[in-house]
Order: sequence, then C-alpha cells, then structure tokens
Amino acid sequence: MFSVVLFLRLGFVVGHAGLYQALAMFAVAYFIIGMTVLSVCAIATNGALDAGGAYYMISRALGPEFGGSIGIMFFLANVCGSALYVLGLVEAVVDSFGVPPGQKVGTGVHVLPQSYWYELLYGTVLLALCLVVCLVGASIYAKATFLIFLIVAGVLGTILISFFTTRPIGVPIRLPHFNGSETENGSFTGFSLATLRDNLGGGYGVDYTTGQIMSFSSVFAVMFNGCTGIMAGSNMSGDLKRPSYSIPRGTISAVLFTYLVYNLLAFLMCATCNRTLLQKDYGFLRDISIFPPLVTVGIYAATLSAAMSNLIGASRILYALARDDLFGRALALAKKTSASGNPIMAVILSWLVVQLVLFSGKLNTIAGVVTTFFLLVYATVNLACLALEWASAPNFRPTFRYFTWHTCLLGIAGCCVMMFLISPVSASASLGFLLLLLLALHYLSPSSTWGYISQALIFHQVRKYLLMLDVRKDHVKFWRPQMLLMVQNPRGSARLIDFVNDLKKSGLYVLGHVELQDLDALPSDPLQAQQDSWLGLVDKLNVKAFVSLTLAPSVRHGVRQLLFTSGLGGMRPNTLVLGFYDDAAPQDGLAQHPAFTSAREEVPLGFPPVRAPAAPKLLSAREYVGIVADALKMLRNVLLARHLESLDKAWELRRAAGSPPSIHVWPVNLLRPDSARYADTCSLFLLQMACVLNMTRAWRRARLRLFLCVEAGAMPHAQEDKLRQLLKDLRIQAQIQLVPWDAVVSLHWQAQRAPPGGPALAEEESAVNFPANATQVSDEYVCAANKLILEQSPAPAVRFLYLPRPPADTSLYPLYLHHLDLLTRDLGPTVLVHGVSAVTSTQL
Repeated sequence: MFSVVLFLRLGFVVGHAGLYQALAMFAVAYFIIGMTVLSVCAIATNGALDAGGAYYMISRALGPEFGGSIGIMFFLANVCGSALYVLGLVEAVVDSFGVPPGQKVGTGVHVLPQSYWYELLYGTVLLALCLVVCLVGASIYAKATFLIFLIVAGVLGTILISFFTTRPIGVPIRLPHFNGSETENGSFTGFSLATLRDNLGGGYGVDYTTGQIMSFSSVFAVMFNGCTGIMAGSNMSGDLKRPSYSIPRGTISAVLFTYLVYNLLAFLMCATCNRTLLQKDYGFLRDISIFPPLVTVGIYAATLSAAMSNLIGASRILYALARDDLFGRALALAKKTSASGNPIMAVILSWLVVQLVLFSGKLNTIAGVVTTFFLLVYATVNLACLALEWASAPNFRPTFRYFTWHTCLLGIAGCCVMMFLISPVSASASLGFLLLLLLALHYLSPSSTWGYISQALIFHQVRKYLLMLDVRKDHVKFWRPQMLLMVQNPRGSARLIDFVNDLKKSGLYVLGHVELQDLDALPSDPLQAQQDSWLGLVDKLNVKAFVSLTLAPSVRHGVRQLLFTSGLGGMRPNTLVLGFYDDAAPQDGLAQHPAFTSAREEVPLGFPPVRAPAAPKLLSAREYVGIVADALKMLRNVLLARHLESLDKAWELRRAAGSPPSIHVWPVNLLRPDSARYADTCSLFLLQMACVLNMTRAWRRARLRLFLCVEAGAMPHAQEDKLRQLLKDLRIQAQIQLVPWDAVVSLHWQAQRAPPGGPALAEEESAVNFPANATQVSDEYVCAANKLILEQSPAPAVRFLYLPRPPADTSLYPLYLHHLDLLTRDLGPTVLVHGVSAVTSTQL
C-alpha cells in the first residue's frame, strides 16, 4: 500500500486540499477500504481460495458472468496501476538525474535527457526489470517484498525524524515545463503555528505536470491509489500457504498501519512546509531529509514493489480467467506455465498491456482511471459478500464474523458515489463496458459448476413472495391459465408443447409425465436420471415450463397425483391439457423441430422412440375419459388437443403477411344442441382461451371467427346482436358468422327426455350435467356436425370446440370418446375445451 503516493504525492494532496480536506479524504478512502476489507476477509475465510484473488472470490460467489466481467475489470485496474507506479518511478528518477531544461547532458549527476520519448524509454526499461522479477516467480518477489518493506520502514522512520531535526531551509524548485531560468522557492519552516494555519484550508491550484487545475475529486483520485494495495495479498491467494488465515490478518494490519501513517505525515507536512513547497515540488521529502539518498532509495523501492505487485496480480487474474475457459480461445495462450507453476505467458501478456498504458505519459493522467477501476472492483467485492449474506445459504459461514450486510451496503454506496464524483465519464464508461462483458459472458460462456448466487437469491425471494401469494385473494379479473400438460413421450408432442406455451399467457406451465413403475421393486428412483433430459428439452424448445415427473401404477393415478401435488402455494395448475386418444400412429416430431434442425444438434438423449403402431397403448379409452372426469371433479378446466402435431406455426405466421391466419371458435355444445347456450361458464372459458391465444405475440395477427349456429324462426339477428354485445363487454375482437344448421339439428334425436331434475332445473345446470348425453346423439348427427365445421372456409390455423362433460355412467365412456372422435375427425389442429371456473369479467 505504501507506494508512489507516500513519497511523491502526499505533499501534493495536502498542498492542494489543506489539512482538513486531506483528513476528510483519508477518512472517506479508508471507510471504503475498511468496508471492502471486511467483505474480502469474510469471503476469504469461507472456503479454500485459489489463484486469482478478487476474481476467484467474485466468480465463485456471483457466478461466471459477474466473475469474468469483474475479472477483466480487475485485470485492467492492476495493469493501469502497474503503469501508474512505473510512471511515478520514472518521475522520481528524472527528478534526481534528469537534465534541467536549457542545460547540457553530463552536468553533475543530471545525465538523463528529459522529453516524452526519453521518459517512455526509462519507463520501458524499469518495466522490463519488473518483468524479469515476475518471470522468475512469486517466491522471489515475496522475498524481495519483505526486503523492500524493511527499506521503506527505515526511510519512513528517517523522514519522521527529519521533520523534528531539520532546520528551516529554503528549497529552490525548478518547473520542467517552464523555461530553465524560471524557478520558485519553497520553504521548510520547521514546526510553525503560522504555517499550520496557512495549510488548514484548501488551496487548489495547477498541477505542474499536466497543467490542469486540481479539485477535490481529482486530488482524491491521486490519493486513493495509495490505498489500493489491499488486494495484493488476495491476488497472491494461490501462492499463500494458508490464504484464509493470512489474508484477513495481513490486510487489516496493513490498513490500520497505513491510515495512521498517512494522517501523521499529513499533519507534520502541514505544520512544517509552506504551500508552494507542497504543491510545486513532489520530491520535497528528499530535500528536507537528514539523509537524502536513503529517501531516494525508499522511493525507488516502494514504487518498484507496487509496480511488481500489480503486474503479478494482473498476471494471476489473467491466468485464472484463462484456466476457467470463460473467454474460450481468446485467452488460451495465458494458460501456459513454467515447470514450477509460474504462469509465464500471463505475465508476458500483462507486461505488454502495461507497456501500452505507459504511452499515457504522466502519473496524474491515469490516476482517475485507475481509481475508477479499483472502486468498481471494490464495489463488486462488497456486492458478492452482500449477496452471500442476503441469500442466507447454510454453507456461507465464514470464520471471520466482523461484518454485516450493512457494512457491505455502505461499501457499495461509498464506492459508487466516489466513482462518479471523481470522473462521471470514466465511471459511466466503466459500467457500460462491464455491462457489455456481462451480457457477452451470459450468452457465450459455457456453464460452470461453481454455483450461481443468483439461484440462491432467486430462491430466497421466490419463497418470500410465494408465501405472500394468498389464494383467498384471487379474483376473476386477474385470472390466468395455469397449465398442466401431460406428455407421454416428448418426441411425439413437440408442437403441442410449443402451442401450450403460447396458450399459458404468463401463467404457470408444467410438463407432467407418468412413469409406470413400482418403486418397491426398484433399487433407486428412476426419475432422477430422466430429470436432466426433460430440463434440457425445456431449454432447447425455449418454453417457460417446469417439469413434474411421477411414478404410479397407472396413468390415471399418476395424473391424479400431479393434479393434487403440482405447483406450490398460490401457483397451482388450474387447467389440464391432454393429447387426443385415437388410433393414429405417433410421429417423431422432435427431430424435425426448428430448435434442433436449425442448430444441427441431436435430439436430447433419454427419450425412447415413439410407440410403434402395433404396440399396445399405456391406457385404455375408459381410463382416458376417467382422467377427464377426475380433472372436472377437482374443478380443473380441461383441454383436449387433437392433430396439434400437424400445426406448422412457422408456416402459418409466414402466411400471415399475405392473408392472416384465422382461429375458428365454436362456443356451442354440438353434442347437445337442444341445450346449447352461448353464455354458460364453459362457452365463456372457450372464448377466453381463444382470446388468450390471439393475444400472444406469435398469434397477434390471427383473426378470431366466432360461429353462431342458428335455426330458422329463431330470430338470428337478435342472437347475433346479443353475442356482439357480449363480445364488446368482454373486450374481445372477433368476427361473428351465422351458420344455419337446421339440416344438422333435424338429424338429432327428436324425442328429448326431460332432465332428471324436472322442469325446475336450472337451464345452465341441465346444459352441463346431462347424465345420458352420449345415448341421445347418433353417429349420423355427429358426422353431420363434423361436416358443418369442415365447410366453413377458409381453413383455420386452429379450431376451438366445446368439450361436453363425460357421462355419469362410466360404461358410456367409450361411446362418449367415439363421438368426440367423429366430431373432430379430419378437422386439422383442434382444441376441445371444457371450463369449470369463471374466467371473464366486465368490470375494471
């Protein structure tokens, strides 16, 4: 942490800001640093650490997207930091040995020419020295660091003594960017109350190295670079024997020690040096020292150590990013290591990037950018710790306990505020770049096995909101379809799965499957192995669905289980969707689905081939109708989908450009024309489902056509006006078409028996509960109704028909299913709908 700021910029900070504002800067900076250190210590003591430091912590806590993007930002921060310290070292070298403007080379010790290109050359040579040390390995750097620490501590002691022992002196200051003849005089007054009083307030002036007028934010940006070394220990986490033990102790000790030293030196400078000396001479500590050469050595040692620390940190982060394969082949070169495990290629690549940053030329020029990068990284470290704390995961139990979510939140707020105060442009650009990296990694990076904190946070929030979702507060105005689609084999149901996904209207969607096995006879649960195949299918088909699998002795029992247990709290299926029971041979539509044909990928493994035509079915016709009856008893709406696998949605939508596809809606109970009504619960539910499909983006251009069956002498226009008013009240846009069906009705059995409840039975109840419905309808009539539907042209994309309730007599189930088969034969994609719950509202 003691770097270029301690020896070359502390006087600059105090000279421009004054003592009060300088102490405020230290307090703000160390508040941010302190909060971040607590988060670092918490994460570092919550499990084994590996190479990469902050990147490793964030990636393993927040997942690959955040980890990879912040890893790149932290790599850039370390790279720019290394360049900053090298430029500081160049500044110190030139100050000691540079040739003053207007003088010839070779005068005294001033032998180094001064210009932009010469200073770039000196920086390149010094950076090459850092590269050699880093290529040798972290162990020699660690040993060199300890030696440098002893040197810096000795120099610091000498400086402290000098403030008390040096007599008042005048210090001539030459300004490199002026003519050589122009000099100013600063003065070291010794301890003086007048000097202290003059230095208490701020006095921002021009920075003589850049020519820019300083402000609180620009001075803070330079000062903050003296605090960024807190990550030096965690960056070497892969090289430490016990990182979870060493990182908290070393980091906290360093923070406390440097904070005290900075405050003490700031006070001593304000009490002994006038403002001209502080502002105009960045190397004045050497001029007032009792042994100037030692200060020079200290400056070189501290800045060289900080430069190497950042170069090693950058290389370790780059190596960790490459090893995790988040950026694929782009960082493949950085994986190569020496025989001793030193990532030499990562070191070389980091050195190249630092070399590019050196072209910026001046330390103060890149100080703001470096500070912005580090603040962004520190904010994310706090965010990682906050997320782990808020997720309340049982496995987050760090041995370091001196933190709370409040400290994390304060750290994030402090970082963000200072980041935008220092440079709104740099902060906005950094956040924009971070967002681009996040999106790129989200869509392009391979999945990881580290665990995603987002999943833990989502679980935590979903559980909380599910508990708040009270079924007793449900209202028909906010009703939405919540689908349970039973799938025997996805290979034969791909388009049906896609269609129901359009029909769910942001509601719950569950794919249910019944496996006919007995758990008592099995060594383990066979459903666990199938779960991944089903989840992979959901991902590939891009449907927003859950998967619910169950074991049962029969399909009917399995469906009952799923109807009873699927969902959670206020999110439970209210609608059961079944494929149609017929003798058609199932086709493998999954292999031809666009999700697989366009990507040239194989169909997910784990699904058996479709049933052969000669193979027996898994359930009987009676059991199938029994499932429908069970669902209605449980007050679930029922949809039976026939020929949906022949629905080519992509073709229908392409056709929409010329002639929009249509959706035909028949809200009359065609199997019971004598009790037909357009306003019963089932008819309204059928209208609602057709409208929901029409509201989805894919079907928005389709047109609803509503067919009103009328008989001669029944005032058809009055019925049409009544239906039109109903559609207006329900805000459903549909074209009404009158269909005369006298010829069809004449085929219906004429002698209608009175309903069992007698004449007093409610009309709607008689329309729904007809116990002997199947016996009252002839095949000839049903075929005529089927023909009537087929005659309505042009052919629609999909039809919605009224599904009658199954008869109460279970012996009539096969006949009931036979009539449904005749009614929907050759109709193309058809959905039979029976609703039992009120789903429409005319109120606000």
